[in-house]
Amino acid sequence: MALDEALLENALRLGAPVLRFYGWTVPAATFGYFQKYSEIAAATPLHLLIRRPTGGGLVPHDADWTYSFIVPPGHEWHSLKAEESYRRIHDWLRLAFAELNIETELAECCKQTLPGQCFVGHEKFDLLWHGKKIAGAAQRRNKLGLLIQGSVQPPPVSLTRDNFELAMSAVAEKQFGVTWANYAPDAGLNERAERLAQEKFSQPAHNQKR
Repeated sequence: MALDEALLENALRLGAPVLRFYGWTVPAATFGYFQKYSEIAAATPLHLLIRRPTGGGLVPHDADWTYSFIVPPGHEWHSLKAEESYRRIHDWLRLAFAELNIETELAECCKQTLPGQCFVGHEKFDLLWHGKKIAGAAQRRNKLGLLIQGSVQPPPVSLTRDNFELAMSAVAEKQFGVTWANYAPDAGLNERAERLAQEKFSQPAHNQKR
């Protein structure tokens, strides 16, 4: 969470979108910035609960595949309305699964969900596999740029995370004309992320603020 926020803060300086894939070393859960901590804590047996910089509800992290997409201000994606941005990110995932011969679809509308729980039911433009939600995302857009944080609950088929990530990259090259370059955060950005991790995202005052 800290590195994602640091990337958003530095999006203008970086000057190009950043796609980041990452995983989890221990079972944990993140929840949306505006959620009530007491409701989230009652909805999951997980104890490591972290308030995201984006919106949305409760997302358990263990075997899921998480990613973030950071866009600088002035980029065409930054100007999209939230619903269109949400549709576009999940259509990107849909095309990536299609590269791997797995058919998914975008939800046309909503299915009743439990309060605050992202993967119970679904919302418009969530990614579905056999009618079940397998991918959701949350956004934060401000003058610094756009941050999208997403989670993929992989379908129970023979599929590796590495292949999925390669498919995501390939689709961007084919559909959007992207030329990828490896990126490693510099010392200043890493230092900012460390400070955010220590002073914000690991602190009960932040995670339990409402």
